[in-house]
Amino acid sequence: MNQDLLVRLFRSIEGEATDDIVKVAEKIIVDEEAKGHVKLASKLKDILNKNIGSYSSFKKELKTLLPNNVNIPTDNRFKIPLADVIERDYLRHEMILSPDIEDKILRIEKEYVARERLAHYGLKPKQKILLYGASGCGKSMTAERIAWNVGLPFLKVRFEAIISSYLGESASNLKKLFQALENYPCVVLLDEFDFIAKSRGEGNDVGEMHRLVNMLLGLMEDYKSQGILVATTNFNGIIDNALFRRFDEIIEMPKPEPAEIERLLISSLFAFNLSQQIKLSAVAEKMRGFSAALIVKVAQDAAKNCVIAGKKVIEQEHLDHSLKENAFFNK
Repeated sequence: MNQDLLVRLFRSIEGEATDDIVKVAEKIIVDEEAKGHVKLASKLKDILNKNIGSYSSFKKELKTLLPNNVNIPTDNRFKIPLADVIERDYLRHEMILSPDIEDKILRIEKEYVARERLAHYGLKPKQKILLYGASGCGKSMTAERIAWNVGLPFLKVRFEAIISSYLGESASNLKKLFQALENYPCVVLLDEFDFIAKSRGEGNDVGEMHRLVNMLLGLMEDYKSQGILVATTNFNGIIDNALFRRFDEIIEMPKPEPAEIERLLISSLFAFNLSQQIKLSAVAEKMRGFSAALIVKVAQDAAKNCVIAGKKVIEQEHLDHSLKENAFFNK
């Protein structure tokens, strides 16, 4: 194996010093030293030690974020956590949504907060939510906002750890995660849900992924967690139909209309003075069809253009230049 590939491989290794993957890496370092590749061996050792240290710090931090009786399970082979815990301070929660979407998200939050009152009448809050729509329209951010507003911890499932090439392991990983979080109130994000929930028909893979979808159907059907599960996808037609029926609420996250675009521009440029010549309503019309993420990027790039030019006021030319620069991303 050439040196570049070895370096890239070592940068991807995570774990503790006692893990099998780390022991194999140490053996590779010894072999490289024996071949006289002293500099390479030293570089690989530095990368490995840094990764082990980072992983240990992550494990310590994870323990401070989780109750003593809750553990995030790991995959069997490389001991990678099946989900990441995102600290509350890092949750994105300030969003600009259309009134219709805002009402739907707010309803989910209110139902969860009122879950005990609902229970008195034999009613349950919406807990299994599917958000779909184009990239950059706030699906993942919405999940974070829900966690922030209802005061729940936020976990993001790591599909790269869930999926395994070994028979049956992917479904086993998913089951372990659901069981571990069953009695832990939190918001669990299954981002890009279609990665594991593709339809079983239409000639798709009927092997390991088929088994995973079947396992997921059972887990969703029996989901009785005290928290909220949020799944996101860019494609509403690719998810298995049987899974669609397991959700309590399905919400399309549309691209912003001009009214929301204007509010996004104002929010993104609040720290800057705008030229009186700029008509944000006209700019918003030009950006019709842009995703929320792209609108924010255009605004921030315009602000950068202004700062780099040594100006204190954002002019129309700064916005026009930014729009031209970012036209490719709206294709």
